[in-house]
Amino acid sequence: MLIPNHIRGIEKVHNDNLLWVNIEKPTREKMDIIANRFGLHELNIEDCLSKNQLPKIDRYDDHIFIILQFPTTQKEKSFQRFSQLSLFVGRNFLITIHQGDLKPLVELFTSCKIDSSNKQNIMGNSAGYLLHTILDSLVDDLLHILMKIIGNIDDIEDAVFDDKIAVVKEIAILRREITTLRRVMLPLKRIMVEITSRDVKKFSSTAEEEDLISYFDDVNDHIFKVIEALEEAKETIEIYKDSDFMLSTEKTNKILSFLTILFTLSIPLTVIGTFFGMNVRIPFSTNSSNVITDYIPVTIILIVSIGLVIGMIWLFKKLGWMDKLTD
Repeated sequence: MLIPNHIRGIEKVHNDNLLWVNIEKPTREKMDIIANRFGLHELNIEDCLSKNQLPKIDRYDDHIFIILQFPTTQKEKSFQRFSQLSLFVGRNFLITIHQGDLKPLVELFTSCKIDSSNKQNIMGNSAGYLLHTILDSLVDDLLHILMKIIGNIDDIEDAVFDDKIAVVKEIAILRREITTLRRVMLPLKRIMVEITSRDVKKFSSTAEEEDLISYFDDVNDHIFKVIEALEEAKETIEIYKDSDFMLSTEKTNKILSFLTILFTLSIPLTVIGTFFGMNVRIPFSTNSSNVITDYIPVTIILIVSIGLVIGMIWLFKKLGWMDKLTD
């Protein structure tokens, strides 16, 4: 059974005996055509139609079925969500099924269609080589995402120690992105090791098997480097989170200390003023007097209050409480 060209969303490209079928936004109609043409298992078809399958690899006599998850990049942000990539890999065919939001994969397929000179470099002569090209391109895109995250961490470093800048939200976003990317990389690492050790021979000739293993080892090396960088980024952002929390707590404590001292200094004046109430003459008020001696009580109140304030300030300085406000 041939693959009809009139079904929108099913595209194919040939390179000698190798066939690459690309399906964006899979539907039951599209998947039934592919299943009948290549003899694919119904359970795998259901997995392709679902968007939330866990990464896995299933093996059959003439092909393997792989599900992977990759983050999708949008504009200037690192990434927004996962996109599922399903692959059927046989000796002379490779089928990719996705939602069309994996930019590196879309660009590879488009390049094969419109530029015959690039087709050989991308597809090679076996499904194994093509699988390597696809995975290598997607892993390189993960490296670009990782570089954006590391760049954002470097930008946050100075802001964390600046009292005038709040970076709590930025730190939380970076922690989420690092955690999410780690959830992508760990299953990818496991599946790539399995493909390299067990499945390369299923979709390559004996002559190129050793070369393909070297290619897949190179992809594995990139994956290991991404994971190592993620672990380091995770430790760094946790340090910045703790530092920001401690500095924010210290800033809050300083504000509370200042307000507490300010309130404490006002206590003597408040208490004494409340005690005398309106029973003393106050200059320039409704009960002012032309006799100077009538202002002796208010003068005593002010002197005592100021003296108590000065004494409290001296005591606070001696205890070192005032110094903490200026650190």
